[in-house]
Amino acid sequence: MSLEKFINQAVSSWMNNEGPQADIVLSSRVRLARNLEDYHFPSLLKADQAEEMIARISEGVQEKYLLELLKMEDLSSLQKRVLVEKHLISPYLADTSAYGAVLLSESEDISIMVNEEDHIRIQCLSPGLQLKETLKKANDLDDAIEAKVKYAFDEQRGYLTSCPTNVGTGLRASVMIHLPGLILTQQLNRIVPAISQLGFVVRGIYGEGSEALGNIFQISNQLTLGKSEADIVEDLISIVHQIIAHEQSAREALANTSSIRLEDKVFRSYGVLTNSRIIETKEAAQCLSDVRLGIDIGYIDNVSRSILNELMILTQPGFLQQYAGGPLRPEERDIRRAALIRERLQLEENC
Repeated sequence: MSLEKFINQAVSSWMNNEGPQADIVLSSRVRLARNLEDYHFPSLLKADQAEEMIARISEGVQEKYLLELLKMEDLSSLQKRVLVEKHLISPYLADTSAYGAVLLSESEDISIMVNEEDHIRIQCLSPGLQLKETLKKANDLDDAIEAKVKYAFDEQRGYLTSCPTNVGTGLRASVMIHLPGLILTQQLNRIVPAISQLGFVVRGIYGEGSEALGNIFQISNQLTLGKSEADIVEDLISIVHQIIAHEQSAREALANTSSIRLEDKVFRSYGVLTNSRIIETKEAAQCLSDVRLGIDIGYIDNVSRSILNELMILTQPGFLQQYAGGPLRPEERDIRRAALIRERLQLEENC
């Protein structure tokens, strides 16, 4: 494994497999927040303590898992941005943590952030709707680390974390979900408040404070205290199944009542992607969303969903500049984005 591999490969290898409900659910993620006893939270750690933290956690997990250690101080701002775009580290770790690090598996389905908002943020990813399996993977990692260190834990409150909203299980379970049908039929605004009342939240593609590019949303739990990890995951699965049913109904309604308009929208977007000479991030994401919907419905059969997953990451600003070998002006990025999409879709058609 190498830094170049994590930076230059747009699609993590785990993303090449399609999981359950892959036409709507892109991925499942489980994150566990943990802190070590007898240490200040990361924001108050001194440099030598932060280095000790990295060494202890790395040692605790490396005996059982083969992971690559990347320290934030060794990465350029552009390299860190690429890792954020691939969902391997958080914007907080990239921009705020002075002594942060990340441990990554070769397939990139495991990411352990060290000295982020908490001492440890264990993150596991799986394709499609596989929350239970992903939770088991995260718990196995958690057990491997806990065998070597002592966590900050209170019998009444559970795991103690830097942010009070994570106290308890320290669990944040989420799914990345594609909802063009609910957007086109204007139903999502009615569904979101109902989800919030159940203790879950709908966010953009990169989590809190981010936009929902290409009709892709993150749905995750808000509550970490008062429920077990298994119960939180079960409740989230139940909600996701309901949203999937609504999305499928919306797609069927669009195909039945507005078929020619929907087909026109899909192929117009496909035309934009295959012919544009300049395209911005938002427009590219929207067109990719339309084409993905066209693939799912059956309008387009010469492009695979996996290519669109690749392009959603490959066309982000960080990746474009990484491929260019340095910073680009906005217009230069838009020109390169358009060229990259054209070339990649042409290659797919030829194959």
